[in-house]
Amino acid sequence: MDRKFKYLWDNRVVYRRYPTTDVPDEETEHYMFYKEGTHQCYDLFRSRAKITTWRSFYWHMMVLWHLNPKWDDAKAMEVATYLAHKPNGFTTFSMNKWNLSRLVYEVSVLDLDTPPQNKLRKIIFKPSCGLDKTEKLRIVGKLIGRLRGVKKEDIYEAMIQTNHEGDKIIISKLAQMLNVTPRTIHRHMCDELKKEKQILNEQI
Repeated sequence: MDRKFKYLWDNRVVYRRYPTTDVPDEETEHYMFYKEGTHQCYDLFRSRAKITTWRSFYWHMMVLWHLNPKWDDAKAMEVATYLAHKPNGFTTFSMNKWNLSRLVYEVSVLDLDTPPQNKLRKIIFKPSCGLDKTEKLRIVGKLIGRLRGVKKEDIYEAMIQTNHEGDKIIISKLAQMLNVTPRTIHRHMCDELKKEKQILNEQI
């Protein structure tokens, strides 16, 4: 990836947090599995996908400020400015100082103690799991395959894992991973999932 993480590391910016109160139904040295899913996993900048919209940048700043509660407005502005500078590799566009100041102010007046809205996750791989792409996708298929019937949340989980590994999301591959027919995937692909699939693929 072409992201410049050194600034975040040097400034001890927290951009990843695993569930704090939700307890996994199954945990191994490689992963945590939540049958009903969890909204408590924040794992920013893990995939190749960059921030492509103002709305997405706003959400990222909400999450970052929530995960770094000691920030003041000046620190939030400093981090936002770094992330918004396109050459640093986090966004596909640059923002001017006026727009960034407005965004930081809008985020600052929110209730940042409340976790920002987040996607449901069922399988969370640990950073040091040591598994390659093929092994991870095989585990996703095996765990989701245990559940009774494929739901849109399961398809989304498979899409996210595929995207995280840098692969394009293809219906036939999702079907193979989840051990169902392509027709089943098509039947469960609501408009939201279709849009998400398009966005994720465009970012690869």
